[in-house]
Amino acid sequence: MSLSVQYEGSGPDLVLIHGWGMNAAVWDGLPTTLGSDRRLWRIELPGHGASPFQLRHDSREAWADACLEAAPERAVWIGWSLGGLIALEAALRAPERISALILLTATPCFVRLPNWPAAMDAGVLAQFHDSLLADPAGTLDRFLALQVMGSEAARDSLRILRREIAQRPEPSPAALEMGLDILRDSDLRERIGALACPTLWLFGQRDTLVPSAAREGIAVLVSGGRQHVIAGAAHAPFLSHPQEAGREIASFLREVSY
Repeated sequence: MSLSVQYEGSGPDLVLIHGWGMNAAVWDGLPTTLGSDRRLWRIELPGHGASPFQLRHDSREAWADACLEAAPERAVWIGWSLGGLIALEAALRAPERISALILLTATPCFVRLPNWPAAMDAGVLAQFHDSLLADPAGTLDRFLALQVMGSEAARDSLRILRREIAQRPEPSPAALEMGLDILRDSDLRERIGALACPTLWLFGQRDTLVPSAAREGIAVLVSGGRQHVIAGAAHAPFLSHPQEAGREIASFLREVSY
């Protein structure tokens, strides 16, 4: 059984991969101009939205393969947070399938390490992991609040997030647990230098989950990658600052070849 995909528009293909605990509805926050001359493929991760969660969905690689199975033959991919990590894996596994990557508040390594300081404390993920089985809904809501913490538009962004995810089925607790495992265990730093496509990395100045300082390490690892920090934004800049995020994405799309 394949992943759930929502299609919209016509033109060059643009694949959208949401973050942990989210679903395809969060992309309603993107400026409509981005979809005016492109065909959007909103793919829902395993166990999220209407996508099934199967035994084979047991790793980052399996999630990337599932997204590749649902995606068009060649497209630009946009990945947010965990979705960015999955998009990176997909681009490394099937470089001929992805013409460019747009990484929204994403990083090759989400957990702070001695040689990777601009990342999330492992204890934060551990707390979410421990509380997930006891209270999946409450854990997810706390994570939503953490994503907008520090943003100039925190209250509005949180309201949008809650409203959008409520439009689709609740995520599977098993998928949520696997997603946290993927965030905790993934480290693509030694591999992303092999990316064969142009990349745009968008960060939020006030992001507490993927600090904007991560761009410095990424710049060393990815030659020629384009970066932009959105002032006043946290972990969901395309919701809190849709016009600025939209301008950066649109400018990048005009420059890359499909």
